[in-house]
Amino acid sequence: MIIKTKPITSIKDAFSVEGYNVVVTGGNRGIGYGISYAYAEAGANVAILCRNIESGNQAVESIKKFGGKYCAIQCDISSLESAQAAAVKVYEFFDHVDVLVNNAGVATTTRFMDDVGLSEWNRVINTNLHGPANVIHSIVPKMKEAGLGGSIINISSIGGQSTGSARTHFNPPYHASKAGLDHFTHYLAVELGDYGIRVNGIAPGPTHSDLDKDLPPDALAKIEEGMPMHRFGEPIEIGAMCIYLSSPAGNQVSGTVCVHDGGLLCLG
Repeated sequence: MIIKTKPITSIKDAFSVEGYNVVVTGGNRGIGYGISYAYAEAGANVAILCRNIESGNQAVESIKKFGGKYCAIQCDISSLESAQAAAVKVYEFFDHVDVLVNNAGVATTTRFMDDVGLSEWNRVINTNLHGPANVIHSIVPKMKEAGLGGSIINISSIGGQSTGSARTHFNPPYHASKAGLDHFTHYLAVELGDYGIRVNGIAPGPTHSDLDKDLPPDALAKIEEGMPMHRFGEPIEIGAMCIYLSSPAGNQVSGTVCVHDGGLLCLG
């Protein structure tokens, strides 16, 4: 049976995700925390999957004020076995999942040819590309069985569409993993469409997160000066885009990778 998403008939509540059950990988810090916070503030229930359970529990404590149902579940998404174990706990906590946000990711600063034993290449690819595959493979079967449709959002990067400053910022597996994730998003939109499950990506540009914490202030200022919008994005703004994509207003949006970069990609 093919499940068709319903078009909105009114703008009233079109952007509401109140009562949705949402899973966010890496939802304990950085962009992921902004996404978790946005969903919680919008009235959704949130399960945070993260490696550092203490940090996850702290994130849960900080969103309890919104009155929903929240939990942190320890998970190393680079391991299929860990993702499968986390999925079991997710479905013990939620009777179904409406939204899965694959946000967890890592980067490197190592040149490809200096990567001894390709250890950095494998670490980044295993988290950024294999990780979403592991989580989707573990959580989505029950989304399909539930017959309620749903939304998967993969947090990519403009690094999947441009190598940017590759001469000065060495991050080859990050770029490769995000490009692969974008294509994986397109593929899954086709495979899961019959089940009413929409699959989209968000490609942030410079956004305040743990990945920019080591940049000196003059570097931040130089980046902002060159951006058309002249500022970094904020994690909660990525959360806002997630809410749109998973809300009824986004019911006809699937197979897209939405750029959120202050216009940076326009500069080539």
